Amino acid sequence: MIRVVLPFHLRNLARVEGEVDLEVSSPVTIRSVLDALEAKYPVLCGTMRDHGTLKRRPFVRFFACKEDLSLEPQETPLPEAVRNGAEPFLIVGAMAGG
Repeated sequence: MIRVVLPFHLRNLARVEGEVDLEVSSPVTIRSVLDALEAKYPVLCGTMRDHGTLKRRPFVRFFACKEDLSLEPQETPLPEAVRNGAEPFLIVGAMAGG
């Protein structure tokens, strides 16, 4: 079971509280987690990745085990601690401004 932490606005959109638990088939990659999340909560389609290209949206970041995976290819395998449920996969809305 993969644990996913969503930012407040995506939790509201999906109407969930707290962490989301997902069944993800192997290999557990950034893409497979996002695919499973969008399959379970179709309302999230297009919020984290572009509809057409499936590229990460500019103000969305992905973290696992205190490591920023946002610029990694989506085929990047997630760390063992995320795969076994010890650590969550974090989806964070990035901040910008001046």
